[in-house]
Amino acid sequence: MDFVHADLCRKMHRCTHIFNEVGFESCGVIDKVIMIQKLNEKLKIQIEMAKALSQGEQYEAKGMKKVTDAVSGQTSLIEVSKRVKTWWFTNTDTKRVAVQLFYGNKVIDLAKGKNAVEVSNGDELIAVLLKLQEAVLDGSLDSQIAVAAASVRARLKSKPLDNQ
Repeated sequence: MDFVHADLCRKMHRCTHIFNEVGFESCGVIDKVIMIQKLNEKLKIQIEMAKALSQGEQYEAKGMKKVTDAVSGQTSLIEVSKRVKTWWFTNTDTKRVAVQLFYGNKVIDLAKGKNAVEVSNGDELIAVLLKLQEAVLDGSLDSQIAVAAASVRARLKSKPLDNQ
């Protein structure tokens, strides 16, 4: 992704809330920016988890939850722990750690037929996660991300609503 395109994407993302308030449908550029931003945020969490693991610490992701008081009816935001799944696992054949990239619950192919990178230690794990983050931000994996996002969207659209 060249500098001009990246700058345009940042500007388009800032305008997303305006488009939604006015009622415009999302266009392809905005969807792409949101997908990339979502994946980048998830990668940041994975990097923090890997850094904590390499230092022998426990990482705990935090999120905000809206809670309504039953008596007064007031809503407030509280901080809660989020459950986060690691994107790496130990390969039983090679005894090395394999790193995968996820969009939702779908594994993204990094190259045709290859969905993981093997590393031997924590420093390499962090380096690979940073390299994956760079690839996501520079647009190298845009087509693979789009395929995974379409798959996740199709799965969500096919789910029946339970609120009837």
